[in-house]
Amino acid sequence: MKKEVKMPIPYDPSCDALNSPELRPTVFTAGVNYDIDGVCAEFTRLAYIRYEQGGAELQRLEQALALVGFESPVPFNNADDDTHGFGAVRRSDGLAVLAFRGTEPQSLTDIAIDLKGSMTKWTESAGEVHAGFAGAARGLREAVDNWLQATKATQTQLILTGHSLGAAIATLFASLCTPNALVTFGSPRVGDATFVATLAPVDIRRYVDCCDLVTDLPPPIGGYVHAGASNYITREGKLAPRADDAFVQQDRAAARQDYLLQYAWRIGDVMVRDLADHAPINYVRSLVP
Repeated sequence: MKKEVKMPIPYDPSCDALNSPELRPTVFTAGVNYDIDGVCAEFTRLAYIRYEQGGAELQRLEQALALVGFESPVPFNNADDDTHGFGAVRRSDGLAVLAFRGTEPQSLTDIAIDLKGSMTKWTESAGEVHAGFAGAARGLREAVDNWLQATKATQTQLILTGHSLGAAIATLFASLCTPNALVTFGSPRVGDATFVATLAPVDIRRYVDCCDLVTDLPPPIGGYVHAGASNYITREGKLAPRADDAFVQQDRAAARQDYLLQYAWRIGDVMVRDLADHAPINYVRSLVP
């Protein structure tokens, strides 16, 4: 019997990929051995599934995670500010993952969180952080702490991950529970240098997809700095973790020009690459074979 050859995931410039990333079926295939960062990339996209509704949506998430050996996830939902996440454990090797949902463009509550860009004291550890992100993390803390305690005996590795707003929430939690790794996609800046220093014991893997606008927000004024070095993804979807600033600027300029010619004018596509590159699937394509 001829073995099926899996094709690479193509770049997706569509509005659906950016605004409704949960619509696409999972990219996981049973029996494939994915590395941790690839698992995290898809987990952060799957975090957009409306599992808080229960029923078929929760079942979709359960089925996707089961393909890579994880038990049924435990959802975390704070209806007050519309923030969500889930925790899941793979009993075969003790890998535990906390994944948080990013900004939903149609959610006014999420947008309000993102716009609360003033700094506030992060008394849970140290330093100052984005006020909106802090409130979102605090709203989920009790549920997350309970899950961490309940799964502690089965964990051999704890990984925190998220995309966009979810990346910011994961970063804040990483200052509280010291995971083995923090893997983020399209992460904004979260806090100041004093806060980032609290993450020194954590292995931070921060992925930046080419022109992704969100990774340059909030601007580096008032003390905002990034947590962890950038793992840059080129316009062709290749990893370039040691890319210097000159290479990045040249690659971004070429990406924007190509996008104008190929995609910006098409109905149903995002108008600018700086937003299209934020779509979760465009991170997944670079990390999942």
